[in-house]
Amino acid sequence: MRRQKILITGASSGLGEEMARRFAAQGRDLALCARRVERLESVRDELRAAHPGITVAIRELDVTDHDAVIRVFGELRAELGGLDRVVVNAGLGKGARIGTGRADANLATVRTNFVGALSQCEAALGIFREQNAGHLVLVSSISADRGLPGPKAAYSASKAGVSALGEALTAELAKSPIVVTTLLPGYIATDMSGRAGDTAKMTATLDDGVDAMVAAIEKETNRAALPGITWRGIDLALRFLPHAWTSRFV
Repeated sequence: MRRQKILITGASSGLGEEMARRFAAQGRDLALCARRVERLESVRDELRAAHPGITVAIRELDVTDHDAVIRVFGELRAELGGLDRVVVNAGLGKGARIGTGRADANLATVRTNFVGALSQCEAALGIFREQNAGHLVLVSSISADRGLPGPKAAYSASKAGVSALGEALTAELAKSPIVVTTLLPGYIATDMSGRAGDTAKMTATLDDGVDAMVAAIEKETNRAALPGITWRGIDLALRFLPHAWTSRFV
């Protein structure tokens, strides 16, 4: 099934922006959301110029505002004449050691990455259940596999919540016309990921990372650790091997 009308959150930069470029090149109609509306306007203008036959609708959206998520998804559905796929991608990579006085960073990360993802699922599945069709894509992280120490603790916990939500919805909707895909990217070079440092050898380029994500989305697999066999192996190791064996991955 070709999913023609695709909504992507967090589309003003990084993975979301690059996914938008890939789908636009395939002739898909897009609904793009992010907090930085000026950047969204630039992405929209670029995509329309490169692919004049597609529709690109944009909205400013803070996914921690539940009422706004419901309203904006409904507006974009009306503007595109439906939604076939929603990519829950908006996220934060902030974090600090818990108990060191930076609860603001940790709470913002959890509110955006997990509570915001839940709001997006509520909005998307409300639409999909009504039309009895749709593809929900949750962008989690390989860090969801195991609680990470130090400043990564809240981030990994938030992504574990996203993965658990994806697993629950996959089971619930398995016999329905609604498909759920959970993506668990490893290290991919984006502005949010910052400098690779010690992980440079394991960090995929943005192009390679997004190519793998789009391929998994198009296959509509239920769960995919990516990019490549390396991250599939790390995914298995983090989930099933003892901490003492896997500490070098985290």
